[in-house]
Amino acid sequence: MKVLWSLWGFRGDLSQAILRAQSLGFDGLEVNLEHPAIVQTTASAVVEQLQTANLQLIVELVSGGDYVPDLSRSWQQHAEELDGQLSRAEALKPHRISVIAGSDSWSDEVQDHFLETLLERIERCRCPVSLETHRSRSLFNPWRIAERLSRHPRLRLTADISHWCAVSERLMTPELEPIQAIADRVDHIHARVGHAQGPSVGHPFAPEWAPELEAHRRCWQLFVQQQRARGQRVITITPEFGPDGYLPRLPFTGMPVADLESINAAMAQWLRQGALQS
Repeated sequence: MKVLWSLWGFRGDLSQAILRAQSLGFDGLEVNLEHPAIVQTTASAVVEQLQTANLQLIVELVSGGDYVPDLSRSWQQHAEELDGQLSRAEALKPHRISVIAGSDSWSDEVQDHFLETLLERIERCRCPVSLETHRSRSLFNPWRIAERLSRHPRLRLTADISHWCAVSERLMTPELEPIQAIADRVDHIHARVGHAQGPSVGHPFAPEWAPELEAHRRCWQLFVQQQRARGQRVITITPEFGPDGYLPRLPFTGMPVADLESINAAMAQWLRQGALQS
């Protein structure tokens, strides 16, 4: 298992990110294609620095202008954006590309046109590509995911079930039909713990969030078991607790209730110590 450090919320350059990831014991970086650590240097330099450091790279792409897509952009515009981003991402020679794609505002017909167009482009990629189960996006609805997967058999997934907790106002567990439906399609995992009213708990190891942590752990364990059963050579998982309204803050002062880097490092350690083996 390779545990990667998300640069979401990190403001340093690539050299600083590499040193920090190494000091925290991570096996690689997961970074948005537009992150300053990437755009401020050449693709060849990124590749060279990561290879020298013996770190994996997963690149994240986002269509629609930002993490919450612009409602004025058509599915064709989303597809065109991702076509260019995929070419840029491939130049970085990542282990994987993870895509936050589409819009929850589209009809089923539009969703299908968009996904098939994107999957055609993905088939030409030189590295694996998976789409994230992200709210506000094409794969936002857990209760429609089995139908979506049946219509798009080439679709591979980055599982972030914390989004589905917020969408459905309930914890996802392995017994639920959406988790069973995606288990054999998950190639990469985002390890953030959500709850029935939001995509992120204050601290995953606080005792008050123990049921939420266990529900997520059981889902992640199922995904990893399926990956091993089909012979996936490298299993990747990224602790992805982040800022931007995800990490709760105290009223009046706006201070975060916990340290973001410490949370991700603690989740990484917990995973490395065998949390998904039992």
